[in-house]
Amino acid sequence: MHFLIVPWNVNPEIFRIGHFAIRWYGLLFASSFLFGYIIMLKIFKNENLSEALLDKLTIYMAVGTIVGARLGHCFFYEPSYYLAHPVEIFEIWHGGLASHGAGIGILTAVEIFAYKEKKGYFWTLDRIAIVVALSGFFIRMGNLMNSEIYGIETTVPWGFVFLRNGETAPKHPTQIYEALAYLFIFFLLFRIYWKEKGKHTEGSLISLAIILIFIARFFIEFLKEDQVAFEKALRLHVGLNMGQLLSLPFILIGVLGLWASIKINKRAEIKQ
Repeated sequence: MHFLIVPWNVNPEIFRIGHFAIRWYGLLFASSFLFGYIIMLKIFKNENLSEALLDKLTIYMAVGTIVGARLGHCFFYEPSYYLAHPVEIFEIWHGGLASHGAGIGILTAVEIFAYKEKKGYFWTLDRIAIVVALSGFFIRMGNLMNSEIYGIETTVPWGFVFLRNGETAPKHPTQIYEALAYLFIFFLLFRIYWKEKGKHTEGSLISLAIILIFIARFFIEFLKEDQVAFEKALRLHVGLNMGQLLSLPFILIGVLGLWASIKINKRAEIKQ
């Protein structure tokens, strides 16, 4: 009985003037940086750090996220196509971003930032982890507005019928499942940070974030439709799709990181 089914037919564009259009995805993506900046500013003030340093970190984060997410999609999901059409790698407005690539991009960007600004790598990652989880919430809601990355057919009463894609059967709104999971992780990390006033065990927040984010991603993937054609064969051979296979090493890294942070038990120092 589908008495609560949602007929989803939202226009992904907020408005259009000629060839110029503002899309919900772009607005939500930008919102992730805006709210992330506001939260990080609160954290930096708590630790008596300058806003100028935060501005530098924000630039590194933006570049790392976008470049990593784009390259991740191109080379994890459609390598043969983009190697044959390399110019299209730069055409990011056509869509195609991968969260696993964004994760690698962020880790790399933070390492460069920490080296150049003489800040601890794990000190920086622990604080970034809080807003990265929040960003995941905004991005998945953007996917919902685009009617993309949704789930398989379902009989649950809250299934979404993605009419813009020609769907007629209800599908799992996996964008919402992931968004809510990331929002929970954000509140958990934010709570841990403020409970300790930033003096938590160094490396614990980023490790916990990686574990929880990619465990959530791993299990929700079972409800998703395949994003690219080869994933169907992948599921038949190994029982997992590309998103799940890419999540496993992140989960392992997170577990090892959490174990190491607890064993070392180094507390972050706050300038007074």
